[in-house]
Amino acid sequence: MDTTPQIAVAPSVTDSRAGIWFATPGGFTELPVDVLLAGPDSAEADRLRLAVASLVDALPDGVTRQRFIAQLAHGQQLLRALRDVGTVHCALGIHRDDVTGGTGETLHSLFTVSWRDIAWAPRSVSAARAVATADSHAHVEYLDLPCGPAAMGETVRAPSPGSDLPQTPLLQIHAYLPHPNHRRMAILTLSSPATQRRAQYRAIVRNIAELTSFTSPLGAAQSD
Repeated sequence: MDTTPQIAVAPSVTDSRAGIWFATPGGFTELPVDVLLAGPDSAEADRLRLAVASLVDALPDGVTRQRFIAQLAHGQQLLRALRDVGTVHCALGIHRDDVTGGTGETLHSLFTVSWRDIAWAPRSVSAARAVATADSHAHVEYLDLPCGPAAMGETVRAPSPGSDLPQTPLLQIHAYLPHPNHRRMAILTLSSPATQRRAQYRAIVRNIAELTSFTSPLGAAQSD
């Protein structure tokens, strides 16, 4: 068995306009937000229509097709809401619960990267302020990462009673990484209903944060 790690390099690694570079471990699949939310007359929208049409044609009956289309529309609505609050990257995580004592079931998560404008302050102060002012953060950590000072914290949220959402607690692990310009903050968030695996998800977010950079990892020459 070949155990050599497989590394996929996205085209954005050479895009000097990206602003942030990071790596996710195996099990995460990027959701193409720009394609899923493309304008109706764009080339991306045409690509989406072709992809969806092939999926719909493969479904066995009309009821299943209608359910799929409704779920896709709901997913687009959620992605639009995320984009409206500064989210620039979404990835779906699918992992097997194979740790000691695990059930072997499939666990799902959503990883996002968002930008937030902040008032100027030393980066360590901005990181500390982010976890201090957020609601009910637990397990707070202050980190000195290769990209600079950062902070981590976690919350467990539940939908409001009476809402249409399942009343399942949602674990959210956050990493706050102030940008070197002191006026923006990158927020890495991993959300999952698998609250019993908070330690493992926390390790994933910490690992991603440790590999995050505000400059191209391939250097200026590659970016050009």
